[in-house]
Amino acid sequence: MSPKGQQNQSQSAEQSTQAVAGSSEPDSKDVKRWTTKRRSALVLEILRGETTAAEAARKHGLTVAEVEDWKERFLSGAENALRSKPLDEDAQKDHEIKRLKQKVVELVMDMDILKEAAKPYLPNPSARQTSDE
Repeated sequence: MSPKGQQNQSQSAEQSTQAVAGSSEPDSKDVKRWTTKRRSALVLEILRGETTAAEAARKHGLTVAEVEDWKERFLSGAENALRSKPLDEDAQKDHEIKRLKQKVVELVMDMDILKEAAKPYLPNPSARQTSDE
């Protein structure tokens, strides 16, 4: 795609985000509230490949984690909507709690691995006590 075509596509995506948000301002960093429609439009831009989560976060003054969370929630909702028997709200919450608990376990394991790997580089606490005396 030519640079001009990319620019037109980028401007089109920005205009669609602004149209959904109902804003005529070109800089969305001034906007404090992200409505559901606005978040959806931004996630759709990312899913279409028009922008990345990092670019969107930088452009709109958000964190990448925020944008990624919106994307995950969007896809989770879409997945549930396409189920033959969609989960009710409580079941969705239970599923999300289970997913987050698994993530916590993974992160704790990562921390344990990093602590073990860092041990040779940390000062020995018992050696410090004997030298202080």
